[in-house]
Amino acid sequence: MNTFQLGFIVMLYLCSLAFLGYLGYKKTNSASDYLVGGRQMHPVVMALSYGATFISASAIVGFGGMAAAYGMGLQWLCLLNMLVGVIIAFIVFGAPTRRLGVKYNASTFPQLLGAHFKSEKVRILTAIVIFIGMPLYAAVVMKGGAVFIERIFKIDFNIALLVFTLVIAAYVSAGGMKGVMYTDALQAGIMFACMAFLLFRLYDVLGAGFVESNRLLSDLTPMIPDKFAQAGHQGWSAMPISGSPQWYTLVTSLILGVGIGCLAQPQLVVRFMTVKSTKELNRGVMVGSIFLIVTVGAIYHAGALSNLFFMKTEGKIATEVVTDIDKIIPYFIDKSMPGWFSALFMLCILSASMSTMSSQFHTMGAAAGIDIYGVLSKKNSAQSTTVVRLGILISILVSYIICYLLPNDIIARGTAMFMGVCASTFLPAYFGALYWKKSTTKGVLLSMTTGIVVTLLVYLFVHKAEAAALGVCRMFFGRDILFESYPIYMIDPILFAFPCSSLALVLGSYMTQEKEQQAVIPVVESVE
Repeated sequence: MNTFQLGFIVMLYLCSLAFLGYLGYKKTNSASDYLVGGRQMHPVVMALSYGATFISASAIVGFGGMAAAYGMGLQWLCLLNMLVGVIIAFIVFGAPTRRLGVKYNASTFPQLLGAHFKSEKVRILTAIVIFIGMPLYAAVVMKGGAVFIERIFKIDFNIALLVFTLVIAAYVSAGGMKGVMYTDALQAGIMFACMAFLLFRLYDVLGAGFVESNRLLSDLTPMIPDKFAQAGHQGWSAMPISGSPQWYTLVTSLILGVGIGCLAQPQLVVRFMTVKSTKELNRGVMVGSIFLIVTVGAIYHAGALSNLFFMKTEGKIATEVVTDIDKIIPYFIDKSMPGWFSALFMLCILSASMSTMSSQFHTMGAAAGIDIYGVLSKKNSAQSTTVVRLGILISILVSYIICYLLPNDIIARGTAMFMGVCASTFLPAYFGALYWKKSTTKGVLLSMTTGIVVTLLVYLFVHKAEAAALGVCRMFFGRDILFESYPIYMIDPILFAFPCSSLALVLGSYMTQEKEQQAVIPVVESVE
């Protein structure tokens, strides 16, 4: 495909986004429209927006590259994404979330928690974690999109990143939630079509069917690099050795971190509050499940099978051809697929990145404008909309800067880190708000604080991948990590922090329940 044709496709795509963003802007007449789509979004649009927000460039580029390195074991994450990320999320969490959102007239996740627990402290703390923590996730998604643009257009990474960021900033700040969800639906359609084509085309490229390809992948086991074999790699069609370093990375960080953390993603929770009824919400379950199983399953499958393609064409496995895991999928698509599909797949990556980032920036802007500024200044939602737009622009700038500081092989790991933080900080409090009436304000504050503190301590002093790179532990104690006994330094922080924050909620609530009840129920003195 020549440069003119490629440019025409991209311009058509950008014009479509501009039109949908403008449509969202024209239909935004109130703060409720800007923040939750007026609670009147169609269930199919909501489900597609949810799926497109969930599946980012980190899932396609980062986790696809991880599948090329680790193999089919990553398909367990695909299963969790569907079961936990859609079915449980929609049915168990979605319906009560929508009801509480209507009850409290909540437009953001922090507002929902704050209103339920009648606490501005809960609301502000939740918003601060979102506004400070989410830029890391946004930055790795930015990198995923920019890396693919760099590869397909053969342009400088800095230019790709700048143009990419400016386009998102334009339609998110103008169109609000309606603009975000309309564009998400279009982007979800592009992602689904590209992944479905990739899955079927892949077998033609390999010259083998489903069963034969997986058998050939098993036959590549002797080609495992020594460093992978020593870490527990048993082949691209098998799980790593149980208890090995690679097993802990795959299971605790990637599969559990993302599989559980998706339940407490603020930008996903808000989607439940955009439909008008529980019936409408339930109608979106099938759409969301099919979307996730095809998009995620296809790229994880293609990532693992890319090793067959590289062995066939270059005589090496994927990680030997492309040493930066984050660049395996862009390189594979560029080399194995027709030129026209490479251009369309670039739109798929753009769609995945832009749909997730637009939701992230909208969530961060709302946290800053509605939940922090709005509460502290006592301004209502309508008066805070301008601050929301300012918060969006600030979050975009911060994420843009962080993107330049990111190392290689960070996209999948950065995604898992943020989702792990959300699970440890928000999930116990979120579940308590929906299902445990004995949850107290102080119990929730203790739980959230515990989740944050334990997560940070483990990243700084225990989990080797981050502690050694950050150097804080070495600064204080003269060594990279505090505990050098295996496997402590390989276990993801979520397995420390989530149980601690859950226990803190239970103990804190039981210890403060009587006091909070006395504070709420006035004492009536008898008059003689």
